[in-house]
Amino acid sequence: MRLVVSIGGSVLAPELDPDRVAAYADALDRLAAEGCETGAVVGGGGVAREYITTARELGGNEVELDELGIGTTRLNARLLIAALGDAAAPAPATAYDEAATALRRGEIPVMGGMTPGQTTDAVAVALAEFVDADLLVFATSADGVYDADPDSHRDATRFGEVSPAELVDVVLPMSRDAGASAPVDLLAAKLIDRAGIRAVVLDGTDPDAVVDAALHGDHTGTNVVPEGGTDPAAWTEER
Repeated sequence: MRLVVSIGGSVLAPELDPDRVAAYADALDRLAAEGCETGAVVGGGGVAREYITTARELGGNEVELDELGIGTTRLNARLLIAALGDAAAPAPATAYDEAATALRRGEIPVMGGMTPGQTTDAVAVALAEFVDADLLVFATSADGVYDADPDSHRDATRFGEVSPAELVDVVLPMSRDAGASAPVDLLAAKLIDRAGIRAVVLDGTDPDAVVDAALHGDHTGTNVVPEGGTDPAAWTEER
């Protein structure tokens, strides 16, 4: 199975905890040991937000702020690469074909941000489409996709399954609300819809959850299933 894991910066390195980074490296190693060709995309998290906030107060423009965020995601990617050791490509991939080449070599490519105005959510979707991944797992600080922002709506309901088009419809109003936090950003949702990618959105606080979801389809998050889509072959073979 070919797999892309999008790891939120607030999940991988909320406080630059080496044990958390090592646990994610172990999870990716376990996936590789089970025969998964795995690529990872890492977000910036709180560290990136601190840099961006400070730079904005200093008068930085939005492209400059985005470049700071991209730089931070690539630093986080280097932390994960350091933890993976020889299992990973030696430096963060800065192009999709570079990541695909690393996959063909049997390495785990790790990416950060790519382009101003584009989040690492969107990078992960683009990578999944580029390498024709069987599954994309979003390891986030949320436990799935809700019909409203659960931080501000106590009665918000989590979806067990949505189509890519439904994901866009759910994320769109959240993207308009100041301070709202969608589990997947709008551009990423639109790219999933365009490409018809099979995805899972889950709470990635425990890296084991990513392993269980990828290998067996076991998770408590939200499945994103394209129309006519099927489970990855590895799940079907188990049954």
